Order: sequence, then structure tokens, then C-alpha cells
Amino acid sequence: MSIQDIQNIFCIGRNYAQHAKELGNEIPKSPILFTKPTGALTLADGQTLTYPSGQGEIHHELEIVLKVGKKTDSQSVNDRVVEMALGIDLTLRDLQSELKKKGHPWERAKGFRHSAILTPFWSFPGMEAIEQTSFSLQKNGETIQEGTSSEMLFNFQRVIDECEQAFGLSEGDIIYTGTPEGVGPIAQDDFFSLYWGKEEKGRFYVSF
Repeated sequence: MSIQDIQNIFCIGRNYAQHAKELGNEIPKSPILFTKPTGALTLADGQTLTYPSGQGEIHHELEIVLKVGKKTDSQSVNDRVVEMALGIDLTLRDLQSELKKKGHPWERAKGFRHSAILTPFWSFPGMEAIEQTSFSLQKNGETIQEGTSSEMLFNFQRVIDECEQAFGLSEGDIIYTGTPEGVGPIAQDDFFSLYWGKEEKGRFYVSF
């Protein structure tokens, strides 16, 4: 699947308790939803990605990404989700903090070019199988984020139900499901690798 086939990008905020705590945020009682424009999409295929300078820190957020298939009578996550990937939700953190203080939407801090990074998709093995596998992010050869979907506050089924109710889900939509703790800034010449278990699924370099 190419990124040109993706219809909508839905994202879940603060879906890991330790991530919410590391940013000083309250742990939500229901899923926090936001979106990114499809123009933010890019591939973790070994390329060098260029980012805006002079706008404060840009933080990496490693996430499991779900791809929605054709609509069925069943709303089960195992019927609605056909593929999965790993992704990075990048955030202009200083700008996001300013927008939050003003009560403004987050999109300017979330939707910039190359802020929605994706590995290639692979077949979705089912929710139970995924909970047994960790996913991680390495920066310059050092693991900086790691987690499992079992740590989520709101599991895949709750995420699917919430997005369906709020937006309606269509074939080709993708969902970034939240990030574990360990988020932090990217810097010039950083090299990132995304791992599912011990298998590298994608990589990219950073430039400003």
C-alpha cells in the first residue's frame, strides 16, 4: 500500500499512562482524538527527512498504526483492521504547549510536512498476538522508546469504536494508537530505526 492510498489519519493522544505523566498531563478517562493531514505522511525507507528550524523542539512519538479495511457488519477490531505498521507522530512541542495554553487546536503543531512517518504495512495478526510483541525506537543505535499494546489505556477495540463513533471509518483510513514513554527531541543528523520485536521495520535520518 502506498501512502497515496491513505484516506484519513486519526490519532490517539495520551494512550499510555507513563507518557501522559512524563509530559505532566492528566491521565484521560476517555480517548483523546486528533487528526493529521495526509500531506504529513512520509515513509521510513532510509531517506533523510527535512524539518522546520526555529520553531522549538520537535519530539518523536513511536506508535503502532492500524489500517482499516472494508466496512463490515462486525465492528470487531479483528474484522475491521487488515494491516498494521509502525509510525512516528512528530510534534512541535513548544508550539503545541503555546496552543494548548490558548485553548487552540493542535493541528499546527502536529500536521507539518514529514510529521507522520510510516514503515511498510504488514498483515494484522489479531489483537491478542500483538499484545505479546514489544515495539521500540532506536536513536543513533540506542533504544529510547519501548512498549507493548497491552500497556495502552484504551485498547485497539476501544480505539476503533471511538473513531467510528466520532468520525466514521472508511477503507484506507489509518489510526496512530498512542505512544509509550520516552519521547524527546530530534536533532540534526539523528538516525532512527523502528523495531517490531527484534525486526527492524523502517529507518530514517534527520536534517534541518
